[in-house]
Amino acid sequence: MSEKIIITENLVKRFPVGDGEFTALNNINLSFEKGEFSGIIGPSGSGKTTLLNIIGSLDSPTEGSATVLGHRISDLSHKESAFLRNMHIGFIFQVYNLLPVYTVFENVEFALILQKRSATERKKAVMQALEWVGLENMADKKPSKLSGGEGQRVAIARAMVKRPELVLADEPTANLDAKNAHAILKTMKTLNKELNTTFLFSTHDEKVMDYLNRLVRLEDGEVDKDDIVQPKYMV
Repeated sequence: MSEKIIITENLVKRFPVGDGEFTALNNINLSFEKGEFSGIIGPSGSGKTTLLNIIGSLDSPTEGSATVLGHRISDLSHKESAFLRNMHIGFIFQVYNLLPVYTVFENVEFALILQKRSATERKKAVMQALEWVGLENMADKKPSKLSGGEGQRVAIARAMVKRPELVLADEPTANLDAKNAHAILKTMKTLNKELNTTFLFSTHDEKVMDYLNRLVRLEDGEVDKDDIVQPKYMV
């Protein structure tokens, strides 16, 4: 039996603008099952990042609901939202947000420190995550010594090190050339298959879409299409 780990019901998100309001999302009804490799696509301003932020408990709906891993987002306190993110959700952004004063190892390890894992557990998990992305020999390097592709691979390792049930990736290839973008997408697809981790992308990059099994298109804050597709690239 399939397990739905994301469910949105009549989800609406409005933001105050001057004396009025802007509706970023309107009546979103979607669900995603465990192990999906899916994307939310559409032009800039269509609501992709807003929806991803709500699913990641960084924001809450104005109306309706979003339930993620059994938790209704609007019912969570600030502390409970942080716990959900720290323990169960990995984030990958177009800007890697690596801490410049720390090594690659320390950047990846940070998520496990928040989980209060032992030093022995952390070392084993970090080195395994760096092996997943092919950077085990760069653990002692600082971010300033990395290429763009390497920096994004560290960001993937940081997201995956805690083996989250869900990874949310917001335009993760936006700052990469085609070669690095394909290498990173293959890595994520492999992790999706090996660990059964659910990946949900926000993107308008055709390269990303070529790896996805499902495309949900937003247009002006509403679901325009929701298609199961055959990916161009298989891993």
